[in-house]
Amino acid sequence: MKLLRPIALTLLCSAPLTAQAQIYTDDLSRCLVESSTHQDKLTLVRWMFSAMALHPSVQSMASINADQRDQANQEVAGLFMQLTTERCLPQLQNAVKYEGPLALQASFRVLGQVAAQELFANPEVKQGMAGLQQHMDNERLQQVLKPLMPQ
Repeated sequence: MKLLRPIALTLLCSAPLTAQAQIYTDDLSRCLVESSTHQDKLTLVRWMFSAMALHPSVQSMASINADQRDQANQEVAGLFMQLTTERCLPQLQNAVKYEGPLALQASFRVLGQVAAQELFANPEVKQGMAGLQQHMDNERLQQVLKPLMPQ
C-alpha cells in the first residue's frame, strides 16, 4: 500500500515543532538546506545514527566504536560551524535577533529532516523498508480507513 511509506517516513523522520516557524527561521532553514551538499547531509545522518545507536533498545543492532562516534562529532561540529559562521551567517543573525535562539534549533531540525529524506531515498534503504509490507494486514488497514475516506 503506497499510503504506508509516507506514514512510516513521517513517523521516523519528523519531530513536531513547538512554535510555528516564522519568516527568519524559514530563511535560515532554507539557507541551511540549500548550502549543504549531499556529502554534508550524509555527514549529518552518520552523526545522528551514531548518537541513536547509543540507545539501549538498538545498541545490539549497531556497532559504532568511540573513535567513530568522536569522528562523527568532529565532522558535524565542523559542518555546524561552517553553516552558522560562514554559509548562513546573515540568515542566522536575523533569525536569532528577531525570533530568538529556538530559530536555530528549528532550522537545524529541518536540515536533519531533509538529510534523513535523502537517506530514505536510497534504493537499498527503500528496499529494506519495503520489507515491512510483507508483515502488514492491508485488508484490515483498508477496513479501518475506508469509513474515513471521502466517497
